[in-house]
Amino acid sequence: MASHRKSRSKPKRSLASSTARTAALLALTGAASATALEGTGHADPHLTTAQVKAEVDRYRQEAEEATEKYNGAREKADTARRALGELRDEAARRTARLNTARNALGAYATAQYRAGTIAPTLQLALSSSPDEYLQRASLAERAAGRQAAAINGITRQRKALRQVRTAAADRLAELRASQEALSRHKQAVEKKLAAADRLLDRLTAEQRRRLRAQAQEPSPQATDAGHTAPAPAATGRAARAIAFAYGALGKPYVWGATGPHGYDCSGLTQAAWSAAGVSLPRTTYTQINAGHRISRSQLAPGDLVFFYSGISHVGIYIGNGRMIHAPHPGAPVRVAPIDQMPFAGASRPA
Repeated sequence: MASHRKSRSKPKRSLASSTARTAALLALTGAASATALEGTGHADPHLTTAQVKAEVDRYRQEAEEATEKYNGAREKADTARRALGELRDEAARRTARLNTARNALGAYATAQYRAGTIAPTLQLALSSSPDEYLQRASLAERAAGRQAAAINGITRQRKALRQVRTAAADRLAELRASQEALSRHKQAVEKKLAAADRLLDRLTAEQRRRLRAQAQEPSPQATDAGHTAPAPAATGRAARAIAFAYGALGKPYVWGATGPHGYDCSGLTQAAWSAAGVSLPRTTYTQINAGHRISRSQLAPGDLVFFYSGISHVGIYIGNGRMIHAPHPGAPVRVAPIDQMPFAGASRPA
């Protein structure tokens, strides 16, 4: 993830601290974080606790949508950066070959100049052996043919070099556009999370207590322990992907991250299936089309499950209506029911 310089005149809280604070106020990662904020904030008579929770959830979803756009822009930037490097290397190689061909042609022309030229009829008249003259004339003709071929070769090389340089310029423009998109989406994420922070700051301690009581997301350990029914057995690559996801339980949500120390939602599913030998694209809206689309009734362990109309969230299905996913900033990778969010579709990586 690209770094951004901070303004000296107005220090800014880091995204990580902002999102952690949001999660702490929601008590999604434990009561201890919330109690540190008891007694702060003032009641807003126009907002109920349920309304605050709905607004915070909306900001969180919008932040995740911006995160997936950020991931897509970063993937495009990385692709453009690699292609630009390859094109620049190719341009350097072609330039070296062109210079070599030019030097060879220049040496040939210099040799001709030094040797001088005599009209063919005079050469024949002065020659003591017509046969010898004709042989030399034939050699000279072939040499002239090679010279013409060399000139044509240089012309083709120059054209190819121009094409490579044009392609490199296009890739550079694409890279700069992706970098600008990265900055815009990063700002969008930070703006949404900051809005959630400001909203939560308006609650009293009692409102925060009620909000914690309404929270429906227990800790990853409690969630996993609360489901004792055995899940359908997964085999092959799906089993390896699920095993990886279980190994990631408890790791933090970090937007834009693909591991190993933290993940966002699509980063987790990409990493899990990569461990199984399957390459998935980076974003939710591309992952849903990467495998075979399936209906909800066809779900099997290892399938990818997607949520919200904008396909902004994804988890890996583990059976019995449950998934492992990276929920949102401040909430670690955990097991959760797929009914927790609006179901949008599913796919089976292949």
